[in-house]
Amino acid sequence: MSALPLKGLNLFAGRALFVGNRLDLQPFRNTHRLAASPLAVSAGASGVAILFRFGVVVMFNLSPVEEAGFLAGLATCIVEPFENLEVEEVSIQIESTQEESVASSRIVLQDLDITRLQIIADALAKSVVLGHYETTLNETFDRIEPLASKLRSGKGSMHQGRKLLSHIGDVLMIQVRMVGRVEVSEKPELLWDLPQYERLYADLEDNYELRERHLAIERKLELVSRTAATLFDLSHNKRSLRVEWYIVILIIIEILLMLYEMWRA
Repeated sequence: MSALPLKGLNLFAGRALFVGNRLDLQPFRNTHRLAASPLAVSAGASGVAILFRFGVVVMFNLSPVEEAGFLAGLATCIVEPFENLEVEEVSIQIESTQEESVASSRIVLQDLDITRLQIIADALAKSVVLGHYETTLNETFDRIEPLASKLRSGKGSMHQGRKLLSHIGDVLMIQVRMVGRVEVSEKPELLWDLPQYERLYADLEDNYELRERHLAIERKLELVSRTAATLFDLSHNKRSLRVEWYIVILIIIEILLMLYEMWRA
């Protein structure tokens, strides 16, 4: 394993960006790596970038110019890039005489190694993913509310039904990405082999409220899904009722025509 570019620094910044739905890491297969899982590479003059397949890039000690250059070089690896990026920032201080601690804007470490950076990056990555989906769900609530009002007032239509189906699909997609790709509620795989870092991750998890935010999103997902499904059923029932009335009207017309023919005869 190569020497860590950040070694010797007492204070540096970390930034996590949720850049897209997925990162294709195949181009990095034959490049020089600082660590493999999650993938860590040198970046800038003396920085480190840690990349996650679920679309997050975490950069340490990169200037704004270096960060922009690194992201530009990464552009072809980003699948379905986002226009508005969710960002999480933190300062990391190395102080051997202080007790390790995690606060909202600063992390104090007694020593620095690539594993500590990977664990910090994992927590930052999960935090920006949660932030992105928190915003997405709030927007989904805003879109569903007028549809619910229209259906309640009897002004729903097939178009609203299709929108509701779209919202149900969005909810399912968020669930798949959060559970299947990001594994927000799971500890990093590194901790299975290196339990001595569990306290650091526990402090990070508590500071960024990863479990609480994940549970809150799950409750919102369930509510959105249930609401959209209920509204869709209501819309479908209304359409079915109209069809039944059309059939009744046609039967009445047919009976009237038969009576008319009998009367003429």
